[in-house]
Amino acid sequence: MTNQALAIAVLTVVAALLMMAGELVLSQFNERQLRTKGAIEPPGDVIGIMRWAYPVSFIAMAVEGAWSGPSPGTILAGGLILFGLAKALKVWAIGSLGSRWSYRVLILPGMPLVTSGPYRFIAHPNYLSVIGELVSVAMVVAAPITGLVAVFGFGLLMRARIRVEDRALGRVE
Repeated sequence: MTNQALAIAVLTVVAALLMMAGELVLSQFNERQLRTKGAIEPPGDVIGIMRWAYPVSFIAMAVEGAWSGPSPGTILAGGLILFGLAKALKVWAIGSLGSRWSYRVLILPGMPLVTSGPYRFIAHPNYLSVIGELVSVAMVVAAPITGLVAVFGFGLLMRARIRVEDRALGRVE
């Protein structure tokens, strides 16, 4: 473990967790608003697991990176660029959904699907950005093992989540 690897891992995970905390505050605000408007939460969601698995993934990557890092400069730079692009996509998706965005699947009956912003091109841009965040942090901190486990494991959770969401939105019978 080098001081540089430890510093990169700590700074990266703290930055990622602070951004998650900001998203959580917005999500909870929107959830309250959606519920007062009569939003319905479909059964079978995996949000309970996702809420701890996502931050734990970043912490695990930081631990591996502190021991095995630092990443070579080009990989670190590529990871930072990818992280910026993933966050930009997430901000675009959140902005396009507006007050309808939350961590939970909450459906307002009678409201049409959002088809603006990145939703013109892809049904679930937020989940694509999440994969980008996981891959990019693994690159930045030099965590190939936990990065791969995080992408695969969280990918399975997102797959289950997408099925719940698509059913609730009427995309799948």
